Amino acid sequence: MHIQQNVELAPLTTFGIGGPAKWFVDAETESDVIEAANWARAQDVPLFVMGGGSNLLVSDAGFDGLVLHVAIRGVEMRRSAQQAECIFRVAAGENWDGVVQRTIDENCAGIECLAGIPGDVGGTPVQNVGAYGQEVASTVVRVRCYDLRSGETVEMNAAECSFGYRRSRFNTSDKGRYVILAVEYVLTHGGRPSLKYADLQREFPAGSNPSLGQVADVVRRIRQAKGMLISEGDPDCRSAGSFFKNPVVGKEQAASIARIGGSEVPQFPAAPDQPGHVKISAAWLIAKAGFARGYQLGSAGISTKHTLALVNLGGATASEILALADQIHSAVLDQFSIDLQMEPVMLGF
Repeated sequence: MHIQQNVELAPLTTFGIGGPAKWFVDAETESDVIEAANWARAQDVPLFVMGGGSNLLVSDAGFDGLVLHVAIRGVEMRRSAQQAECIFRVAAGENWDGVVQRTIDENCAGIECLAGIPGDVGGTPVQNVGAYGQEVASTVVRVRCYDLRSGETVEMNAAECSFGYRRSRFNTSDKGRYVILAVEYVLTHGGRPSLKYADLQREFPAGSNPSLGQVADVVRRIRQAKGMLISEGDPDCRSAGSFFKNPVVGKEQAASIARIGGSEVPQFPAAPDQPGHVKISAAWLIAKAGFARGYQLGSAGISTKHTLALVNLGGATASEILALADQIHSAVLDQFSIDLQMEPVMLGF
């Protein structure tokens, strides 16, 4: 294990923003993770676990501690005794979109609508990554972690992860306690793709019989059209993806919001444990609050493709991104009484 000093973090994030880490290590094995954690504990310095850098905003001052970059690789696949299920055990440092494509190549359904999402596998259970009608919570069967508190390696089943909309125990009650080492997903061999999302239903009308690969390709195309796909030379992809979470509100409040906004607010089903509630579009709220695509504040801006993505127009600082986020937050709160919650992880603030 080689610990580096004063490593610039901006190039390691999709935002391309932020100062250096005082110390930095690439952990390529589970032993590296444990050794790095022990080093940080012995030196009494803060520890931050970093994955693909796709959901991260680093402060302009950087991070005065050790950034542990999880770079463990490896994918194992096995079939169930009934042959109907495929179980993929994937190391945390594997690229997520590459894993999605691997499952498609193996004709396994369950995460095809999560194609094109940037980042690594280790981040998927933390955020309960979801898009276009699917969430990883529905496929995760086991998460292997290193417990920084006890110093032990543990495995949790899906129920123990406490999954919810864009959340898990890893970013709520136990935030900062565990390092994700590997994730197991159970998928359906020969299963049909999910077509729950309106954009996909428009692309594949009733009676269509698309393959998993066709659905994944359409998802990637939709994401690219919204600036949510990492694409070389596209300034709209210098972002952390969706900067705000879609709020979950009661159905009566959703109707009130639609009356204030003067049009129907796009809404989606809430989690099963939230009866009487719906998830409404944060992008719609932002646009109705007066922020159009392409809006700029210094070198920070709103994507020209999607109002939910804040972008680095070139040389933006973290302070500029947060100033723009604060403008948006205040306007939505004033007009709709909705307290938008930021989605990216904040480091060094």
